Amino acid sequence: MNTLFINATIVTMDPQLGELSDGQVLVEDDRIAAVGNDLAADPKAQNAEVIDCGGGILIPGLVNAHMHTWQTGLRGVAANWTLLEYFRHVHRGLAALFTPDDIYIATRMGAINQLNCGTTTLGDWCHNNPTPAHTDAAVRGLKESGIRALFMHGSPKPDPKPGQPHFSEIPHPRHEIERLLSDELADPEGLVTLGMAILGPHYSTLNVTLQDFALAKEFGLVASMHQGGGEAVAPGTWDEVEARGLLGPDINIVHGQSLDDGQMSRFCASGVTFSIAPENEMTQGHGFPVTGLVRQHGGVVSLGVDLESVLSGDMFCVARMALGMQRSLDNDISRREQGKIPDTSTITTREALGWITLDGAKALGLDDRIGSLTPGKQADLVLLDSNQLNMQPVNDPVSTVVMQTSLANVDSVMVAGQFKKRGGRLLMETKQGIAELAKSGHRIHAELLAREAQSTQEATS
Repeated sequence: MNTLFINATIVTMDPQLGELSDGQVLVEDDRIAAVGNDLAADPKAQNAEVIDCGGGILIPGLVNAHMHTWQTGLRGVAANWTLLEYFRHVHRGLAALFTPDDIYIATRMGAINQLNCGTTTLGDWCHNNPTPAHTDAAVRGLKESGIRALFMHGSPKPDPKPGQPHFSEIPHPRHEIERLLSDELADPEGLVTLGMAILGPHYSTLNVTLQDFALAKEFGLVASMHQGGGEAVAPGTWDEVEARGLLGPDINIVHGQSLDDGQMSRFCASGVTFSIAPENEMTQGHGFPVTGLVRQHGGVVSLGVDLESVLSGDMFCVARMALGMQRSLDNDISRREQGKIPDTSTITTREALGWITLDGAKALGLDDRIGSLTPGKQADLVLLDSNQLNMQPVNDPVSTVVMQTSLANVDSVMVAGQFKKRGGRLLMETKQGIAELAKSGHRIHAELLAREAQSTQEATS
């Protein structure tokens, strides 16, 4: 069935279409058919369901380019940990306690929460999948949620047992990539598609890095990798990657700290994208977000929540955090170098909204399908109730979306022409899922505390 949205302020994020007041959007099946001010005469609108937006704001569905969704059941557990504590407690402790069922419920409910918050596309970086059953559970959770996702297949990072190699010496499992592409994620046009969450130059040996890059390129997959957070396993590996011409738009760097200015310039020029998690990076000790450096060199900035075990899953909050932090850094440079505050803001709210829409889509290799309300693209959109007290009056719709919007304003969410949330209510079961998520998270946390208490007792006895 077709849908016609009327009586809306439309923020398309399409450079040609811009914003429309009292605008309309016509959805045909799973795609945007038209955007304009008078679409009622379009033949496709004749039998369409008409949605009166009541003067609300229609925006493209948000893109969360980087999140470890499997940690949804651990909300609050890591809120006071530095990155070093996170590595010790999570990768060397908590992760090993997850069953496939734990991965499934965390991923499904984490993805549903993203929909609830206005995110329609998720870069799910799944690096707690010690068995194919864990991987399949995560994919099933994503599919059942109804979200659009790039499932980034990763690999666990436990401490090796005696006689086992360190995780940095283990290439990405080719057989799993082949299995997923021939089965659960075989459809390249599906809502859930495949990417690779590889170790990258920072967390693996040169040999493993080259094998993983080659594997991703062989299958035409986005290769995403963490960068920063301590010393590199094999310094100089990025130089070899560059020398072999392996950089390009299919390479996604998460965080990005410790890259020098020359590397940043060359990486951006080659089309490498960056997914920055500003709040978590500042919280855990990665360093200041590299937003400004990527912008300075003309690169693609996308944003992600990263860890719901640390902070909120709200992408509006992430965008504000990234914008405010980079403006603050820019302002500080101006005061120190010129003795005054800049004459105008260095970053606009429109650019910040791009980080969580069209630029996020670019980072996931999906900008031909999503990221803007452009005819022909997938009908992934969000209706914001801007008539509430926290958003009125709307003098500048883009600034209002970025600076004033909260979860309370996310009225309706559509993915591929299907409502996932409407009138402020999710259209899927959540009560039982919340109970199962809580049971899973409490059990894992309790097991971790018991193990750590035992270790402390043994160390002191």
